[in-house]
Amino acid sequence: MREYLLVFLVAAATTYLLTVIAREIALRTGAVAKVRDRDVHAVPIPYLGGLAMLGGLVAAYVVARELPFLSHSGAFVFRDAGVVLIAGALICAVGVLDDLFELDALTKLGGQVLAAGFLIAFGIQYVYVTGRDGTQYPLDPAQGALLTGFIVVATINAVNFVDGLDGLAAGVVGIGAVAFFLFCYQLANINKVSLATTGALLSVSLAGACAGFLPHNFHPARLFMGDSGSMLIGLVLSASAVTLTGQFSPDQLSAGAAGSQASLLPTLLPLLLPISLLVVPMLDLLLAIVRRTRAGRSPFAPDKQHLHHRLLEIGHSQRRAVLIMWMWAALVGFGTVLMSLYSDEAWVWTSLAVATALAVGLTFLLPKVHRPHVVRADEG
Repeated sequence: MREYLLVFLVAAATTYLLTVIAREIALRTGAVAKVRDRDVHAVPIPYLGGLAMLGGLVAAYVVARELPFLSHSGAFVFRDAGVVLIAGALICAVGVLDDLFELDALTKLGGQVLAAGFLIAFGIQYVYVTGRDGTQYPLDPAQGALLTGFIVVATINAVNFVDGLDGLAAGVVGIGAVAFFLFCYQLANINKVSLATTGALLSVSLAGACAGFLPHNFHPARLFMGDSGSMLIGLVLSASAVTLTGQFSPDQLSAGAAGSQASLLPTLLPLLLPISLLVVPMLDLLLAIVRRTRAGRSPFAPDKQHLHHRLLEIGHSQRRAVLIMWMWAALVGFGTVLMSLYSDEAWVWTSLAVATALAVGLTFLLPKVHRPHVVRADEG
C-alpha cells in the first residue's frame, strides 16, 4: 500500500506542476475556451490540462517501475499499463488537436475508435462475460473486441459530456479511480495473490493525476482539461477495468464476495464499473441525444440543458453543484465496490441507505434552505 501511495503522490505532484507549463502552452498557441452561450465561465480559460495529466500518469508509471515491490510484479503488469498509456497519449493528441482547431464530431469519434483499437490489438479486451445465473461465458476475439470498443468509447464520451463545470470531470473520475483501486487491492488480498495488478496501478495513478489537476481546475478554474484531458481520463478509467478480466479468473473475481448470491456482482464489475461510475453523465448523454433528435437537431449539437446546468437552475452555486455530483459519484462508485465485496453485511446496506437519503436531501432540499440573497437597489 505504501508504494501505491507513493505512486499516487508522484502522479499528483507532477500533474500539479505541469499544469503551469500546459497553461503557458495553451496561451501561446491560442488553445483557449471562449465564452459561449451554453458555458458557465465568464472569461476565456486556457485548455490543454490533459497534457499535464498525461505527464503525471507517465511519471507515476516510470517511478513505479523502480519501486522494490511493484518492480518485481509480473511482466504483464507494466506491459499492459504501458499499452494503456500509449493509447492514452494517442487520444490525448486527438484532444489537443480538437482544443486547437475544433475538430468535427466524426473526426474525434474516429480518434476514439483508433485508440480503443490499439488497446484491443495488444490484448487489452474483455475475455468473458457472466450470465444472470453466474455462469461464465468465454468471448471469442471478435466479440471481446466489439464489447471493449463499445465500453471504452462510451466511457470517453460520457466523461467528455460531464466536463461542464469547473472540477466536475476530474473529481468524478478521480473518485471512481479510488473506488476501483480499493476493489483491485482488496480482491487481490482476498485471493492471496500479488497485490501488484495493472488495474490497481493505473487507477491509483489516475486518481493522483486528477487530484493534482483539481487545485487548478476547481472554481474559479485557471485551466481546463479540454478534450485532451477528458478523453484521456475516460480511456484510462475504462481500460483499467478491462485489464482486470485478463488478470483474474472468474472464480477469483467471485471469491471477492461472501455467499453464493453475492458472487455475480464481482464478476460483472469489470464490465459494469465504467458504466456504474459514470451512470449520471451517461444518463445525461442519453437524455441529450433524445432531446436534440426530438427537436430535429444533430445529437452532437451543444445546448445548455445538461444535468449540471439544471443543478444551477434550481439554486446551487457552481461549487455546490460540483460537490453534489462528486457525492453522487462516490455513492455509486464506492457503493458498487462495497456491494461486490461485502454484500452479505448488514452495515453495507444500512450505510448505502443513509448515504442515498443524505444525497437526495442535499440535492433537492439544500437550495430551498439556502436561497441566494438578492441585493435590492435600495440596499446599501
